[in-house]
Amino acid sequence: MSRAPTFDELIRSAAAQLGEAGIGNSRQNAMLLMLHAFGDTRAALISAGSSPVPKPVRDAFEEAVGRRARREPLQHIMGSTNFYGLEIVSDARALVPRPDSECVVEAALALAGPDFDGRIADLGTGTGCLLAAFLDQRPKATGTGVEASAAAASLARENLEALDLSGRADVAGESWADWSGWEQTDLVISNPPYIASGEIPDLAPEVRDHDPAAALDGGADGLDAYREIVALAAARMKPGGWLVFEIGHDQKEAVCRLLQAAGFSDIGTARDLGGNDRAVWARRPAA
Repeated sequence: MSRAPTFDELIRSAAAQLGEAGIGNSRQNAMLLMLHAFGDTRAALISAGSSPVPKPVRDAFEEAVGRRARREPLQHIMGSTNFYGLEIVSDARALVPRPDSECVVEAALALAGPDFDGRIADLGTGTGCLLAAFLDQRPKATGTGVEASAAAASLARENLEALDLSGRADVAGESWADWSGWEQTDLVISNPPYIASGEIPDLAPEVRDHDPAAALDGGADGLDAYREIVALAAARMKPGGWLVFEIGHDQKEAVCRLLQAAGFSDIGTARDLGGNDRAVWARRPAA
């Protein structure tokens, strides 16, 4: 009978397999997948490194590695991801939450101030991660996630419920154009689709083949959603309210121009952890 492989051996072989599949940080990916299959802490896994892997753990790990090698997102395989300190369920129903988006939350929190007790809306809420992160930090606030995709809306509701936020937040299953809550909202945030249509075939397989196309495709120049939201906000948003966008790394000037042309003031921007332009905000002038 052949010797059962150890944890260290399986992680090494999986890292090599993932590297050959074109996945960066292959060792980290292999370690995270083993932690998921192992079901214990990183310290416990390190301690078990030279021990044989029980067959149920090995089977679960090898299945997960195979899925990752086929470029399924790590977050889908593990079923969740950490965003702004919260565990967010992530699957094919909505865009995978990404660390870069945390700067949008930071901007919104700063604009709202520490004692904010108003209402926030997250347009195209997806998993609900932006809305959940804001409400978690502002316990007096209430909010709405606006989501036209029924599948994504169901995921957002699940996340808000799991995070014990559903008492202060709801999800409107409709488009932002049809949503009737503009006038009652003090702060609007959005990570809209912003990839130019022609660039989608060149995206990483994890994004191109697994994130919903409607959450990616921003039209010919990537700005269609911004044009629509800015026009709606200019016409319907509460005077004095703030609008905060996530943007693509090369869209700062274009989105700022849209806001300026629509009469917004106090325009500001921020970069993500990688140093790329990632957030733009502006205020609808008070009446």
